Amino acid sequence: MMNIVVLVSGGGTNLQALIDAQKRGEIENGRISCVISSKPDAYALERAKENGIPTRVIPRKDYDDIHAYSKAVRDALIEEKADLIVYAGFMIILDSQVVEAFEGKMINVHPALIPSFCGKGFYGLHVHEEVLKSGVKLTGATVHFVTEDCDAGPIISQKAVPVSDDDTPQTLQRKVMEQCEWKILPQAVSLFCQGRIKIIGNKTQII
Repeated sequence: MMNIVVLVSGGGTNLQALIDAQKRGEIENGRISCVISSKPDAYALERAKENGIPTRVIPRKDYDDIHAYSKAVRDALIEEKADLIVYAGFMIILDSQVVEAFEGKMINVHPALIPSFCGKGFYGLHVHEEVLKSGVKLTGATVHFVTEDCDAGPIISQKAVPVSDDDTPQTLQRKVMEQCEWKILPQAVSLFCQGRIKIIGNKTQII
């Protein structure tokens, strides 16, 4: 049984999707063993506690720079014996210390179809605002491995939804979460825990 550690910074809607999938028995050979938050007031911590999942808080403001913060997170992940690390609304880009320690063991869900609308600055409602400005007819979500380059790791899965003429950033965000993120993230986690994702260069193969 693999230990899944989830990194959070906010409300924890994707964490809740993982918890719900785990309760339904949809995450094979894995369990959420710890939730680590960059903010002490993140509602995601309440979601974890309500479901009996251990939590840790590593506040970003307590560290002078990203190097020191990354080391603290890396050490915590090692202590928690993490087999898989899931970024679920974790708003901090950690440095190479973490990626090197857990290469091929960290995944992120991004609220757009990478390589569009991704990279530094593309998070939360900003993504959906840019999608609407661009006039594209499809958007969606991507689950990918985390590498040193932001949103550039091998893609595991993607799911698309249509952009409606009357969509706002808020309605689009909700649509992408409900129809894409909450579905493909638990699926990708389960595939990883079953050992069914093979990384070949910057691509993945589901076996």
